[in-house]
Amino acid sequence: MSNQDARWMREALHLARSAQYRTRPNPAVGCVIVKDAQIIGRGATAPVGGSHAEVFALAQAGEHAQDATAYVTLEPCAHYGRTPPCAEALVKAKIARVVIATLDPNPLVAGKGQQILEHAGIYTTVGILEKESLELNQGFMKVMSGGLPYVRLKVAASLDGRTAMASGESKWITGVEARQDVQHWRAISGAVMTGVDTILADDAQLNVRQLMDTETGENIDLAQVVQPYRVVLDRQGRLPLSAQLLNQPNTVMVMTPYRAELEALGVIQLPVQSLSVLLQTLKSQYQIYDVLVESGATLATSFLRDGLVDELIQYIAPKYLGQSARALNQFDFDAMRQSVDFELFDVKQIGSDVRLRLRPIVKIPV
Repeated sequence: MSNQDARWMREALHLARSAQYRTRPNPAVGCVIVKDAQIIGRGATAPVGGSHAEVFALAQAGEHAQDATAYVTLEPCAHYGRTPPCAEALVKAKIARVVIATLDPNPLVAGKGQQILEHAGIYTTVGILEKESLELNQGFMKVMSGGLPYVRLKVAASLDGRTAMASGESKWITGVEARQDVQHWRAISGAVMTGVDTILADDAQLNVRQLMDTETGENIDLAQVVQPYRVVLDRQGRLPLSAQLLNQPNTVMVMTPYRAELEALGVIQLPVQSLSVLLQTLKSQYQIYDVLVESGATLATSFLRDGLVDELIQYIAPKYLGQSARALNQFDFDAMRQSVDFELFDVKQIGSDVRLRLRPIVKIPV
């Protein structure tokens, strides 16, 4: 990997990040066109139905795109969908070289975009800053590879591993900065999921209310954000009609026995089913590729036990809540070999709290 290739790909990744809250269910992609060591075109994915990153960048570059190099964070598409194939647009513009961060696992693309380019005599390079590109579109990459949605389990806990007082009170364990950080994880998710007990205890809204650019710290206009579905698991039909999330215009789903009053409110009702089947339903029927679980110990433990968690995001607050407070999970182990192990891959101080990002290593046996 040359330093110059990495430099320009970072510019493309910056553009992709600028689009990450508006493109669902499409992946967020960035593209720059470079000629004579200067960027002559920039582009990022538009909301669904709009142009892809390459089209914007080529339009900005105009006729100067001939013999230039395109840097794109995801393999150019090769099929006619809502928009024409980007690979063909690059060929038509007479681009000389295309540098691709990662190939697209979508069966409609899956190397076909690169093949179109190379058959036209365009030199391609793949794998420049691939890890960073994959991080941007984890749900899309997993689903297009045949998997269930990418599940992030978010937990806020005290130093002694407590998530709420015995009464269920949990406002607020973490500081305002950590709560602001959670808005990012909500905004990149197709759905935010919780159990009805969390709604009963906190009257949680689960929507994106304030969002800051992760690179500049500037406020982002919420009109540019695709709000996530809000999914409540309510197996016994206990969700009160006075719940705040039912008074907001964003789409709400409730997994519950049928309730006519919820239908009257426009709530999408899902049949009571296993978590894995629920995730499959969200994927196949609603094109939800990323799910953020914000819940109490019961639902969190169920996701971990079923091996459905891809990433644990744990905020640790510098305080003790005491032994009578609610525990982080409901596992009951009596031997070290039963432990749930994680790989820690990111640590960051967020205000007065610490954020850990981890991947499960050992799945819980049923």
